[in-house]
Amino acid sequence: MDQAPAKEIVVHSQRKCEGADCSEDAGTLQCPTCQKLGKEAFFCSQDCFKRNWVGQYSELGNDTGTAWGIEREVHTDGRGVVSLPDADGHFNPFPTYPYTGSLRPLYPLSTRRAVPEKIPRPDYALTGIPRSEQVPTARKTIKLLNKDEIKGMRKVCRLAREVLDIAAAALKPGITTDQIDEIVHKACVERDSYPSPLNYCEFPKSVCTSPNEVICHGIPDQRPLKDGDIINLDVTLYHKGFHGDLNETYYVGSADKDADSVRVVEAARDCLSEAIKLVKPGALFRDYGNTIEKVAKSRNCQVVRTYVGHGINQLFHTVPNIPHYAKNKAVGEAKVGMCFTIEPMITLGSYRDKTWPDNWTSVTVDGKRTAQFEHTLLVTEDGVEVLTARLENSPGGKVEMPQEEVKTNGEAKA
Repeated sequence: MDQAPAKEIVVHSQRKCEGADCSEDAGTLQCPTCQKLGKEAFFCSQDCFKRNWVGQYSELGNDTGTAWGIEREVHTDGRGVVSLPDADGHFNPFPTYPYTGSLRPLYPLSTRRAVPEKIPRPDYALTGIPRSEQVPTARKTIKLLNKDEIKGMRKVCRLAREVLDIAAAALKPGITTDQIDEIVHKACVERDSYPSPLNYCEFPKSVCTSPNEVICHGIPDQRPLKDGDIINLDVTLYHKGFHGDLNETYYVGSADKDADSVRVVEAARDCLSEAIKLVKPGALFRDYGNTIEKVAKSRNCQVVRTYVGHGINQLFHTVPNIPHYAKNKAVGEAKVGMCFTIEPMITLGSYRDKTWPDNWTSVTVDGKRTAQFEHTLLVTEDGVEVLTARLENSPGGKVEMPQEEVKTNGEAKA
């Protein structure tokens, strides 16, 4: 998962649920459209939220009506356009946003999942602000891990691999990304680990789920996966003071029969593999991008430039930054004891990106598919150790390109 700017958060006193028929105390669940417009509308549960949407809001016949005691206009996208919920209470929170592809968010988001108090957590878990990453030494000094710290990184990265594999094994048409989030969250807690993305700079979920044209930072919601989708799962765990970060892109259903999907996914996989071969003491951070872009271009793909690999240890994101594109100006070289990620994002079309109004979901500007792979790496005396390496039974894995159809006299033959 890539770094995002921190924001101050105001902690409020206990609120009452906004449900018209409810007197319970509100939890952390908010109306996402209200939240986007700077309004506050908290509910005690998702059921209460759905009931008030469908029961009261759908009965409003004009713009002067209210729902939950709030003027109807706060549930618009700012242009007076309302996305009414479907029979299940699901809706698009940004109905007039100019989406670049066919994917749409499907809200409401589920309530923030709880982490048992006994599990150690990073400094941002309550406030959303990773203050330890903002101190000058974290921004300038690349940490060299000692033997005990390396042991801690090996442990958390092994656990992170286990969690990713559990989530990947559950992928199938019909499962929602929110259900994937629940699986990841539960698996983290079972390993006495905190899911690092949760409340990092206010990210609302425990894993990033990025289907099809989503480059990274997709927020798990109510959308079910479809046969033919591809999806990236980005998992990070915080265990006993250390973060372990990895991601992979997977085929859903028959997606591995689609030549373009296979081309971009396998290009991303190979880009990472070839870059890792370069990691050793003395290797320049700027050189990985040259290899990555060479591989990507050989598959008629491009490399996203906005997001980079990053240092990782006791901090989720720290120096060094690892650009993935050619002729970058990154300064520095690998040294024994460094831990960092390489995580190239590869596209079928333009490398340029655009962010949805949720301020997280990054998509390709042309709506074409994209794929990503990531490992946490430890620089050793004789090269590199892939701390998040795949296991023999890990789901997914390399897929060969589907056999292209051969045309004879204008007719296609398998």
